[in-house]
Amino acid sequence: MLPHAVPFLGRRRGVVVRLGAWSLLESVQTFLGGYGVAAALDRGFLAGRPGVGLVWLAVAAAAVIAGGAATSRVFHHLAGLVEPLRDGLVRRVVDAALSAAVTGRDASGGRAAVSRLTHQTETARDAFAGVVMVTRSFVFTAAGVVAGLAALAPELLVVLLPPLAAGLALFAAALRPTAARQRDYLHADEELTARMGADVSGLRDIFACGAQGRTADAAGELIDAQTRAARALARWAAVRTLTLQLAGQAPVVLLLATAPWLLERGVTAGELLGALTYLTQALLPALNTLMTGLGAAGTRLVVILDRLIGPQDPPCPGGTRPPVATAGDGTPGAVPRQGAHFPAMAHPRPAPPSAPPSARLGGVPGLELHSLSFSYGPGAAPVIDRLDLRVEPGEHLAVVGPSGIGKSTLFALVAGLLRPDQGRVLIGGAPVQRPDRDPFAARRALIPQQAYVFGGTLRDNLLYLRPGGAPAGAVDAAVRAVGLEESVHRLGGLDTPIRPSAFSQGELQLVALARAYLSPARLTLLDEATCHLDPAAEARAEHAFAERPGTLLVIAHRLSSARRADRVLVLDGTTATAGRHGELLRRSETYRDLVGHWDPRHP
Repeated sequence: MLPHAVPFLGRRRGVVVRLGAWSLLESVQTFLGGYGVAAALDRGFLAGRPGVGLVWLAVAAAAVIAGGAATSRVFHHLAGLVEPLRDGLVRRVVDAALSAAVTGRDASGGRAAVSRLTHQTETARDAFAGVVMVTRSFVFTAAGVVAGLAALAPELLVVLLPPLAAGLALFAAALRPTAARQRDYLHADEELTARMGADVSGLRDIFACGAQGRTADAAGELIDAQTRAARALARWAAVRTLTLQLAGQAPVVLLLATAPWLLERGVTAGELLGALTYLTQALLPALNTLMTGLGAAGTRLVVILDRLIGPQDPPCPGGTRPPVATAGDGTPGAVPRQGAHFPAMAHPRPAPPSAPPSARLGGVPGLELHSLSFSYGPGAAPVIDRLDLRVEPGEHLAVVGPSGIGKSTLFALVAGLLRPDQGRVLIGGAPVQRPDRDPFAARRALIPQQAYVFGGTLRDNLLYLRPGGAPAGAVDAAVRAVGLEESVHRLGGLDTPIRPSAFSQGELQLVALARAYLSPARLTLLDEATCHLDPAAEARAEHAFAERPGTLLVIAHRLSSARRADRVLVLDGTTATAGRHGELLRRSETYRDLVGHWDPRHP
């Protein structure tokens, strides 16, 4: 922070000089506070002249009133330092937010910039004002105390300055590690918050993959890290208390302990009382305010300024910016979302027990729905109502229908994430259960619209559903199949640590698709998992899964997806109709309407 503070203050010398001039009156107040008490005792009351003693006490009281007036002027001129700092931080945050938005590096959709503008800059403003006030107050108070002790008796400085200097030196040495521990604590808190946000947004993926235990372990590690950071911060807070005792309390004890020696050296009783007044009424409160202010507001200011004026988010590897994916309507749709670190998978999913040939992972299972019904609540209308459907092993089925008609609900039922009110779901002849209770859960893979990508390496992400590992050739084949090569090249390879926020939404979907392609699943459910890809990339991904051994179900959001499928299932809220594209154009009014509304540029 110092490299930025020196030029900032240098450009405002006038404000600094005026603050110093008014603060000088405070040092005069401090000087007269102790000196007046000493003179009142030695020259007045002990000398038998109480009137003189009262005059000196009146002088000390008047100095307090003048010091209060000076303090009010200090606050008046303080705005000349604080407001320019806030204005500069606001400009920097806005510039950084605009740059991040243009280059596609904004990982929060502007929420981080709003937080910095409305919260962090104001916190920095208040903290800076507090730091200026407590530092200025201590410097001029200490100057008044030293001048007063020297005026009373130089021997007092010999006794009182060493513990004061030692305490201040220890406090200064503790500032940097205290700020570092404060930064660690804030970082751990943000990591935990980001992790919780990523987990909440990826709950369906986590539940579908049976990763609840691993997710809880990862969150537990972050909670433990936050606890360790809080304890380390508390230890340095204890050091701050020690410095206060050394710099503020030790001089009082030394003054009392060395009083006989000082009296022998000619120090008077009034001078001893004046020194005690300096320590207890001026120096100790100023020290307490300084150490509390710098230890709390100061470290907080360092951390916030480091975030606001320090290095911005690092650029993407290789110096290129992430490509912007295109949504189905042709508009940019790359708003990367935060990911969090995900540890190595220490608890691999056990291999499923033996099953009939049609249900084993090596085979290609079919899908059967028998009188399937589901509604969101006892009195709600059914979203899926007595649906019967058979999808042959290896078949490619596209599911279409108006928005909100139940397509994602159907996929959640097939994946076992929802339990049907009536009917059965069979995959390879075996009933579907919740993923964490289904020994055959690895037979299916659900890829939702919001792809779940965690910190670590790209290879870790691709092997997420292959905890036992996979040959390098198989990983490379999955990358090529879905079109992830360009991202791998940009990142510097599969084993380079990644930052999910550096990916576009399209790239995140490609990672999720490659992960599912590499998995042992032979029933793949694409729940608008290609909506952030352009038509060519979407066609390549769907073609890859169609050519891959297995059964494929796709929620189609373009006409091209429906035409690539072997059959199309149309949901219209009352009936479900399955057939080929040409057949449905004749039989289904809903399908004709959907085809008519689809963008003709993406046939």
